[in-house]
Amino acid sequence: MEPEQQLRNLRDFLLVYNRMTEICFNRCASNLNYRSLTMEEEHCLENCAGKLIRSNHRLMNSYVSLMPAIVQRRVADFESKAVEMTQTSNPEISSSIAVGTASETTDKSEEVITATEQITSLKDSRNQDTSPATSH
Repeated sequence: MEPEQQLRNLRDFLLVYNRMTEICFNRCASNLNYRSLTMEEEHCLENCAGKLIRSNHRLMNSYVSLMPAIVQRRVADFESKAVEMTQTSNPEISSSIAVGTASETTDKSEEVITATEQITSLKDSRNQDTSPATSH
């Protein structure tokens, strides 16, 4: 994976993670007088994060299942436009350009899936790090 793509993946992951943190904090943190969370706040945060992650997974699954059809349609549209514009030029040019467009779209869907997997693993590690002895 290229460094630029890794940087984009990290940026996308951080945007999603920060947004999820903001939503759950605003929804669940009710008392800022103590350093530790109450059991009610902890339960609310777990439910909130879980709900957002599950909905993100469902969205990504739908996106991934629809993506091949969208890519094929875009390639067909692009090829037809390229053929119209270059009726007298070499037909290999339009097909190589269309393949590049399909590849870029597939790369973006892989980035979104990677960000979703990173959020899930982060939540799992958070659940493993918390123990009943530390929550009051």
